[in-house]
Amino acid sequence: MAQASPNISENQPVIRQLDEGTINRIAAGEVVERPASAVKELVANAIDAGARRIEIAIADGGKTLIRVTDDGCGITEDQLPLALSRHATSKIDGSDLLDIHSFGFRGEALPSLGAVGRLTITSRVAGGEAASIAVAGGEMGPVKPAALNQGTVVELRDLFYATPARLKFMRTDRAETQAINDVVKRLAMAEPFIGFTLRDVSGGGEGRVTFRAEPESGDLFDALHGRLARVLGAEFAENALKIDAERDEFMLTGYAALPTYSRGSAVAQFLFVNGRPVKDKLLIGALRGAYFDFLSRDRHPAAALFIECDPHKVDVNVHPAKSEVRFRDPGMVRGLIVSALRHALAEAGHRASTTVAGATLGAFRPEPVPQQGTATPGRIYQMDRPSQQAISQSYRAQAPEPGFAEFGQSYSARVEEVIETPPQGPEETPVEALPLGAARAQVHENYIIAQTETGMVIVDQHAAHERLVYEKLKHQMAENGVAAQALLIPEIVELSEGDCARIMEIADDLQKLGLGIEAFGGGAVAVRETPAILGEVNARAMVLDILDELADLGDSQTVQARIEAILSRVACHGSIRSGRRMRAEEMNALLREMEATPHSGQCNHGRPTYVELKLSDIERLFGRT
Repeated sequence: MAQASPNISENQPVIRQLDEGTINRIAAGEVVERPASAVKELVANAIDAGARRIEIAIADGGKTLIRVTDDGCGITEDQLPLALSRHATSKIDGSDLLDIHSFGFRGEALPSLGAVGRLTITSRVAGGEAASIAVAGGEMGPVKPAALNQGTVVELRDLFYATPARLKFMRTDRAETQAINDVVKRLAMAEPFIGFTLRDVSGGGEGRVTFRAEPESGDLFDALHGRLARVLGAEFAENALKIDAERDEFMLTGYAALPTYSRGSAVAQFLFVNGRPVKDKLLIGALRGAYFDFLSRDRHPAAALFIECDPHKVDVNVHPAKSEVRFRDPGMVRGLIVSALRHALAEAGHRASTTVAGATLGAFRPEPVPQQGTATPGRIYQMDRPSQQAISQSYRAQAPEPGFAEFGQSYSARVEEVIETPPQGPEETPVEALPLGAARAQVHENYIIAQTETGMVIVDQHAAHERLVYEKLKHQMAENGVAAQALLIPEIVELSEGDCARIMEIADDLQKLGLGIEAFGGGAVAVRETPAILGEVNARAMVLDILDELADLGDSQTVQARIEAILSRVACHGSIRSGRRMRAEEMNALLREMEATPHSGQCNHGRPTYVELKLSDIERLFGRT
C-alpha cells in the first residue's frame, strides 16, 4: 500500500492545471454573457475584417441560431484552426496593449463560443478556395472544402448547450432579441459607412428583417446624421444639435438632443470611444452634468457622442466584455463633454423640440362625426378617426347657411386683447418675420398668441419669464462669484483616508462655489465656509453627498445643483405670474427677450416654454389642404 508523502496531509488541497475545455468555458462565462454578447463579438470581427456589408440572422432570441455573414477579407484555409485557438489574433502583435485600433484584440471570442456551442466557420479570401471548420463543445473538427464567394460566414447553433446551467439564466426570446437589436444598432451607429441587416428566422425560411441600415455616403457628419436618423428615428435627427469640439488631442463629435426632447430613462444615450460602444460611468456622468441645469432628475438627455483620441490615452482592456474604458486624464474628457454640450445648447438659443408641436397638433384632432341614427343620448361612442377629406366633406355638408346663428357659440378661451402691429419703416424687419413673431392676443391670462410669417406661436408667459430671470441670476452669479458664509466654529467631518483624499482633490472647485474645505489631519476635513445663498447647511451631510456622487460618477454637482435650485426658486417667485394681464408692448418685449436669451425654449425643469404651429399644419386640421 502506497503511503502519502509526509509533507502533504490527506486534507491538503492539491493544485491542478485545468484542461483546455474547462479554461474555454470559464473564459466564455466572462466574454459571452448572453446571445447579444455573441452577436457583438462576431459582428466586431466582421468589422475588423473590413466588411462593407454585414448580415445577422438569429432564431429564438439567438439561443438556437446566430449567423453572421460578411464580405470582408476572409481567413485562409491554413489559419482556420488557429482562429479557434485561445489568444490567437490578427489584431495586435503583443508588443503594445495600448496601441489598439480594432474592436477585438484578445483572441478569446471564437474559442469561447466553440466551447459552449456548436460553431462553424466558412471563409474564403480573394483568389483562394473556400474552406470550413467546425467545433462543438470544445472539440475541433478537420478543415473541409466549402462553397462561398468571398468573405466569412460564422454560424453558432445551440448556444450554451455544453453548459446547460447557463440556459436557466436566459431571459425570454423576446427580451434576448431586443438585446441583440440594441447591440446591432450601437455597432451600426459606430460604423455609418457599413451596411447592416438583422433578420429573425425563428419561423424558418428567410424570416423577417427587424433592422436594416444601408451604407451611408458623404462626409462623416452627413453619414452619421443619416445613420442616426435610421437608427434612432427622424425625430431625434430633427431635434439634435451638432457637436464638434477638440481639446488637447481629444476630439468630440456627434449629436445631442434639445432638452425638450428628453426621455424617461437613459435608453437614448449612446457613447463611443475610438469607435467602440461603451457604457462608462465617467461619460454618463459628464452627459448628465451637461444637462443637469435644463432637466429635472426624472428626465434623461438623448445623445450619440463619439470620442476620438490617441489609443495610448485610453485603456480599453479593463473589462472582459470591453464595455468600459479608463482614460489617462478623465477630468479632461469630462470637461470637454460638458463644455461642448453646454456651448451647443447655448447656441440653440430659444429653440425647442419639434415634437412639442406634433403633440399639440395631435391634441387638436377633431372629434369624429357619428353616423345618423347610431348615437344614443348619454352614451359616448369610440370611432376610428376619419380622414381629413372625409371630415371636410362632412362639415361642408352639415354647415348651415351663413347667418347670425354661426356666432352663437360660447368659447372657453377668452381673448383679452387683439394687438395691432404698428406700421413698419421701409428698412425695418417686419415683426412677424422674427422667430417668435408679433404678439396678437393673450388668452386665459397666461398664454400669449403670436403670429409669425409661417404660422403661430403659443407662449407660456410664466414659464418663459421664469427662465429669463433664472438665466440673469446665473449670469450675475458667474460674474460676481458665490458669496461664502464663514462658520463661527468649523465643522469637523471624519472620513476614511481615501474619501478625504478624494474630496480634497476637488477642494478648489468647491471653494469657487462657496464651500471651503481644509484637511484636518488623518481622515478628517474641516468645513470652514458654506454658500451664503443656501442659508443654514448641514455641512456633514453635504460632504457625504458629494463623496457619494464622486464614487458613483467620478464628479459631483451637489453644491452647484443646490445653489441653482435656490436661484430657480427665486426666479419662479420673481417672474410674471399666471393670471396677469399683459399689455401689447410687454408681450412683444418678452418675445424679443426670449429670442436673445440662450435656453429660453425650455423652463427650468425642461418643459417647453412655447409651441410653434405651422400654418400648413393648422390648415390641414381644418381640411383646407
